[in-house]
Amino acid sequence: MAREQLQVLSALDSAKTQLYHFTAIVIAGMGFFTDAYDLFAISIVTKLLGRIYYHVDGAKKPGTLPPGVNSSVVGVALVGTLCGQLFFGWLGDKMGRKRVYGMTLALMVVCSLASGLSFGNEARGVMATLCFFRFWLGFGIGGDYPLSATIMSEYANKKTRGAFIAAVFAMQGFGILASGVVSLVVAAAFDHAFNAPSYATNPLGSTVPQADYVWRIILMFGAIPAALTYYWRMKMPETARYTALVAKNAKQAAQDMAQVLQVEIEAEEHKVEKIAEDGRNQFGLFSREFLRRHGLHLLGTTSTWFLLDIAFYSQNLFQKDVFTAIGWIPSADKMSATGEVLKIAKAQTLIALCSTVPGYWFTVAFIDIIGRFAIQLMGFFFMTVFMFALAIPYHHWTLHDNRLGFVIMYSLTFFFANFGPNATTFVVPAEIFPARLRSTCHGISAAAGKAGAIVGAYGFLYASQSTDPKKTDKGYPTGIGIRYSLIVLGVINFLGMAFTFLVPEPNGRSLEEMSGENEEEMEPTGRYNGTAPA
Repeated sequence: MAREQLQVLSALDSAKTQLYHFTAIVIAGMGFFTDAYDLFAISIVTKLLGRIYYHVDGAKKPGTLPPGVNSSVVGVALVGTLCGQLFFGWLGDKMGRKRVYGMTLALMVVCSLASGLSFGNEARGVMATLCFFRFWLGFGIGGDYPLSATIMSEYANKKTRGAFIAAVFAMQGFGILASGVVSLVVAAAFDHAFNAPSYATNPLGSTVPQADYVWRIILMFGAIPAALTYYWRMKMPETARYTALVAKNAKQAAQDMAQVLQVEIEAEEHKVEKIAEDGRNQFGLFSREFLRRHGLHLLGTTSTWFLLDIAFYSQNLFQKDVFTAIGWIPSADKMSATGEVLKIAKAQTLIALCSTVPGYWFTVAFIDIIGRFAIQLMGFFFMTVFMFALAIPYHHWTLHDNRLGFVIMYSLTFFFANFGPNATTFVVPAEIFPARLRSTCHGISAAAGKAGAIVGAYGFLYASQSTDPKKTDKGYPTGIGIRYSLIVLGVINFLGMAFTFLVPEPNGRSLEEMSGENEEEMEPTGRYNGTAPA
């Protein structure tokens, strides 16, 4: 039997869409803009770093980052993100969402700037300091995942909650797009100013000394959007659900939300006291009761996010390698250092503009209409289909006349990742767990995703190498090639589709209905059914 809902929570659930909803989306979303910008900008400049710091006189190809260095530069921010998700997710439930929110943003701003100010001009010093600052940048980014999702879910109304949380996450699309555009503008400016020859024409002259500024400017730009939102984050009140259900301060929750919603709200301190006295809703994360109520849910959110991010980050971080393999980007020796950045940025921007960004906003438009489950299942299904469609006739797509078809198919996998599990895996963990564990469980789910991203980033780096030793990048062993790597990713997407069946559908239901926090008594069998009476 469902307990009567607190008035302050009912007011939030039934509130009409107002200005504060959109303000919250922008404030939380700009963090994700910065997150995506910083995590994906590095994939654009890694080839430039190789040319600048690992040039070998007399070599037929431009310098490239050694395998260990490349793995570290690409993956260290992901490791930091994983740690940040677990730490700040836990801290958000202990200290409150708002108090921790400013810490993550300050860390992101400082480390974004520091990434571009890496010390020294020797390869070892620059790479070591770059990796150090990018780890802590990732740590701050990690905190933004559980906190932004939890804050938006706890502020949103019941009817459009999915769209609001998805809109916060959709700012990632603009961040990815911005990383491409900023790289495009900076590289074009330097390319035009210095007009360097190709590597084949003049190996030393192809990388002008000023190219060292290019990657620094691109990485440092990520600090700007985060810095712009810091003041507004600090002005946001704590969420009513945390204040009432976790901090047990009904009066403060009513005051905060009365100001936000501009309505009179009764404090109902007696109801909060009754909830606090109910021992059945005090179980911890590592208890049998949590395992019984939410164990399969947590398995579903962690497994689907883990599998999705293996495929998603492999695709995103190594777009440039795929485009080079099919000839869409010329071979490195036919371009100057800044010209190569320009070509890679142009390809990444085109993919983001045509498929990544629209996919995110399709999710925003339809998530509260067709539901999270349907979108996630559909997304994994089409990602599987398009991966196999690319991989099985791979030789066909490498032929010159068919390259455009390959790019279109590759773009569609991005579209259905974002109009699919990339968005829903972020939304659902913020809706189905109890308020006192919500941020922690979202952080665990997101950390599983980043573990998948690390597997994708490191694994694909080696797996995608050619089976021909003469065609591998310097320092890398032979791999299974792009074709078989795409087949592996197709299988992973299929597994993601299977694990989706463990995830419940929160569409149209309050957070307390999903978590069971408003259940007054158990079923006669002693089993919690997770639903409220109609």
